[in-house]
Amino acid sequence: MATPPRQRDATAPDQQQPFIAAPDRQRSATADGPQQSAVTLIGSVQRAMRLLESVAGHEHGAPAKQLARETGLALPTAYHLLRTLVHEGYLRRDKGLFFLGEAAERLSSSGAQEKRRSTIVDALAQWRDLIGAPVYYAMYRDGEIEVLCVSDAPGNPAVEEWADFRETGHAHAIGQCLLAQLDENVRRDHLDRYPVRSLTPYTVRDSHSLVRRLDRMRRTELVVERQEYALGTVCAAIPITLGTTAATMAISLPSHQADRLPAAARQLQTGVDRLLGSLALSISI
Repeated sequence: MATPPRQRDATAPDQQQPFIAAPDRQRSATADGPQQSAVTLIGSVQRAMRLLESVAGHEHGAPAKQLARETGLALPTAYHLLRTLVHEGYLRRDKGLFFLGEAAERLSSSGAQEKRRSTIVDALAQWRDLIGAPVYYAMYRDGEIEVLCVSDAPGNPAVEEWADFRETGHAHAIGQCLLAQLDENVRRDHLDRYPVRSLTPYTVRDSHSLVRRLDRMRRTELVVERQEYALGTVCAAIPITLGTTAATMAISLPSHQADRLPAAARQLQTGVDRLLGSLALSISI
């Protein structure tokens, strides 16, 4: 498995001071008293922000009635604000469901991206310490296998990338897990660009054998690989399919600890299930 630059300590997003709308006019004190300014809070802005926060919590969108219920707004008020937010580009509506729009994504992209990255880095570190094994997060993006984060420790080092990880997806658990989630045409294109080749005596021998193996896997099935990429290493990868995006979390162990692999993989699976919502938000790191 590959060892990209490690991100051991995530940098917290910049802390931003809350924006308070200035009033249309400032009241002044009487002539004999000190001048004071009165802060005006715009109720409709507050309600709109609550709606935006509620929509952001629903990756697959939410209808107006649900958003009104979650924010404690009357349905007519929620409809009015949602229509306004759609008009301004902060939300978009599709088949009765509301999603964040381009304007909201532009506002939050840099801070939100850092927060998503921090969520994944922290989660990998926790699982690394809990399981006692290196933990990997990878996805299939733009026709390539990308390992986005690796969390290891001196006593549990990650597998050294001795053969280009993108070109050897057929030989490691992460690559096999991602390829199993792809549709037939995308998978064929990948294997045409990166043909199967032997890396160890245990590597699958040809593309026909690999495709048969992948076809037997369910897209939700744990993938186990034993010394196919690197001698002395066993690996397990858990599929994470989010919409049309194929992703995976994986662990590796030295082969003399192979008996630990099933229990460790189940432990990771439980953690992935609990953090699935955050992984969905983190898919763009």
